[in-house]
Amino acid sequence: MKKENLLNRITVNPEVMVGKPTIRGLRITVEQILKALAGGVTAGELLEDYPELEKEDIQAAILYASELVNEEQVFAVR
Repeated sequence: MKKENLLNRITVNPEVMVGKPTIRGLRITVEQILKALAGGVTAGELLEDYPELEKEDIQAAILYASELVNEEQVFAVR
C-alpha cells in the first residue's frame, strides 16, 4: 500500500480521544498501537484483540510515528 494511502488511515478529531491521532476514527490511538508493539505484543495479537483493526492500520501507525520523528529538529545543547 502506498505511503499516502497508509497515512490516510490516521485521523485526528478533537472530539475523538481528545484529539489524539487515531486509526480510521476508531477509538484506538496510534499511541496505543505503538506502546503495545513496544511492549512485545505482536501485530497478530493486536488484530485478535481489536477485530476492527486491519494489518494496514498497524503499518500506518508505525509510518505515522516515523514521519513525526523525521520532521523533528534536534539541536545540540552545550
